[in-house]
Formats: sequence, structure tokens, C-alpha cells
Amino acid sequence: MTKTCWIDTFGPLPVLEPTTVAEIGDIVRAAVSRDEAIYPLGGQTKLDCGLPPNKLGVAVGTTRLDKVCDYPARDMTITVQAGITMSQLQSVLSEENQRLPVDVPRPDEATLGGSLAANVSGPRRYGFGTLRDYVIGISVVNDEGNEVKAGGRVVKNVAGYDLCKLYIGSLGTLGIISQVTLKLRPKPEQQALVLIASDAEKVEPLLGQLHESRSRPVCIDLLNAEAVRHINDQVEDPLPSGQWITVVGFEDNRSTVTWQIEQLTRELLGTGQQCVGTRVGAEANDLWQALVELPARPEACLVVKANLLPHACAAFCREAEATEEGVSLQAHAGSGIVIIQAEEKLGLDTAGSMLTSLQATAARAQGNVIVLRCPVAWKSALPVWGIPRGDVFLMRAIKEKLDPRRVFNPGRFLDGM
Repeated sequence: MTKTCWIDTFGPLPVLEPTTVAEIGDIVRAAVSRDEAIYPLGGQTKLDCGLPPNKLGVAVGTTRLDKVCDYPARDMTITVQAGITMSQLQSVLSEENQRLPVDVPRPDEATLGGSLAANVSGPRRYGFGTLRDYVIGISVVNDEGNEVKAGGRVVKNVAGYDLCKLYIGSLGTLGIISQVTLKLRPKPEQQALVLIASDAEKVEPLLGQLHESRSRPVCIDLLNAEAVRHINDQVEDPLPSGQWITVVGFEDNRSTVTWQIEQLTRELLGTGQQCVGTRVGAEANDLWQALVELPARPEACLVVKANLLPHACAAFCREAEATEEGVSLQAHAGSGIVIIQAEEKLGLDTAGSMLTSLQATAARAQGNVIVLRCPVAWKSALPVWGIPRGDVFLMRAIKEKLDPRRVFNPGRFLDGM
């Protein structure tokens, strides 16, 4: 029996699961000959993202392409097929005491290729960057069914155009990612999370102080009281409730982590900020994971992502909390990323007003707001991809060059691409 899937309310789409790159090429060529679309699938954890499809076709699942092709651990690089799940990848790397320090929710399901296509990141983005910083080589099946390659398998590779970054965050609209080479980092010897409780008016000076700190956090996550409530459902040792909590994360060797905790504690003395706990080593594991998983809460009806200048993060969060009762806020404050979640009681009109207000605030901080998840019926009325940008013509030109037949994920990306 043929597998099927739905993307929003579009479907059912037959799901083909090739086991080789050659099979992907055959599927693409057959679809082109029938004037059908191709919808790449990984672990199907990001199907809520984007607009509904607008062309009949087939879905191509990549989960059977999950092999490790080359792992020269001493070079701290690895080449893998794109269908490998993030948890499988991290398990392989862990055997050599290495890792890819990018946070991806639902790692047992999410594939590397899907995570690249959606450019997923999380709390550690502040200290370690995003997937764009780790991809040094990529292979993609194009609209002719041929596998094209960019970059290479060594870190010092400067030949040709850096097409790797072009495919990261393209939501599968330029081709099917088939293979990836990543540079890696060693696993840290020690980790710690420092918890700071604040009243709303003290959040902004606290974030400013953390920016000027002599310590070097890898994570600065700001949580409002509602987000704390959801976090506490997932951890054994709950966070203090009823206040804003800033989680400051450190990862390094033991002596460095110890020094940074002591340094931050000294800097907080006399500022009126309250350090309410420190979780070191394995004690921090469940809170780290809860921070990573919070944006993927299935109960949230509306999930919005804002990007803005980091110095405006605290003010934006206060305004966002005031727009609607019960919203959950998680800000990767050092990076200027804010995830806003609202429950099902929110209606379309309220959601639209909320987005209009948030977009105006984000625009003043040179940012934008996009919708990561909402009811399908709302997508035609909401600005899913945010305020139109001045570089859309460049994106359209790239799409025309790399996918002139509009084979891959048509209609789902920015401006209906």
C-alpha cells in the first residue's frame, strides 16, 4: 500500500521513499515529464511552516538515505546522507566525543536535510551559530534529476561560489538535499545553567549587563511566566514561577565553566538581580532539552518567530506579552530571536491584530515577524512570511535559475515561490 501525506490541507500526496540518489533522480525526471511537483520530506516535523502547496505532485521522503559516508574524526568533519536523523547523527559523533552544536527539536524524527531546509536553530545559537556555520559541502538533486555538488570535504575549501548557504533555509524550493559535509566541535567537558529571576522592568538592564559581562555564555534564554509554566511541565526540578527567568548557559572545560559562573555571580552582586539557582553537569540536561523543545509544543495554535536587533529584545518581549493574555515567550536574547506561542482560544481577528502590532515593533528594531504555525484557514489572511522585503526580486531570480520549471515545493515559500 502506497504511503500518503498531507501538507496543510493539500493532498493526499503519494510518498515515494528512494534508497539511492539515482532513484531520486528518476523520480524527479518522471515528475517533470508529467508536469508534476516534487515535495521533499524529511522527518515531517516542519510541515506546518510556509504556505499551502499549489501544484499536484508527489512527496519524496529521504529517511532511507541515512548512511554515514565518511567520518575522518581527526579532521573533525563528517559526510552523511541527508535523511539521517539528528539523534542518529549526534550518536555517531558522540562515540568520538564530538558533536554538532545546533539545537533541533524532536531530534528522533527531524532529519539533517529537513533541518537544513528550515534552517533550524535554538538556545545555543548565541554561542555556536547556526547550521550555515557548519556546512562545508552539500549535494543536491536538481530539477533535471542530476546530483550537483558545492563545497567539499575539507574545512579550508575556497574554490567556487559558496552555494551551500543558498540551500540552507530555502525550504526545499531549490532541490532535494541528498548529502552533507559538516565541520564539528568537541563535546564540552562541563556544562552549567545559571537561573536569574527578574521583574519585567529589570529584564532590559539585566540583558545589557549580560552583554557586557566578562563571562562568555553560549545561551541567553529569556522566559516569561507562561513559558516557565510549560518548561516546568517537562523538568524534574521546576523553575521559580510567576517571574521572568533568564537562563544563562555555559559549556567549556571544567575550570572555565567554574570561573564563568563565579564571574557572573560577582557581576550580579548589588544589581538587584536575583540568581535563583545553578545547574551543573547532568543536572542541566533536562532543562537544556526543555528549552530546545519549547518552540515545538503541539498544543500551541499560533507560533510566531520574530528576529530583531538584540538590544530591542526586552522591550519587544514586554509588548508581546501585553498583546494577548496567556502568550508564551522564549527569547534567544543574545541573538535577537523571539518565539511567541498562543493557545487555541485565540481567534483569527485577534491573531491578525497581534501580528500587526508585533511587526510594527520589530520593524522599528530592523526586524520582521513570520508565522511558523497557525491553522491552515488562517494562512490566506495572515502575513505568514512577514512584511515583504526589498530583496524578493533576488530570491525570484535564484528560483528561476535553479528551478525554472517550479518543480520543488511550489507555492510554499516567500511570495508564493
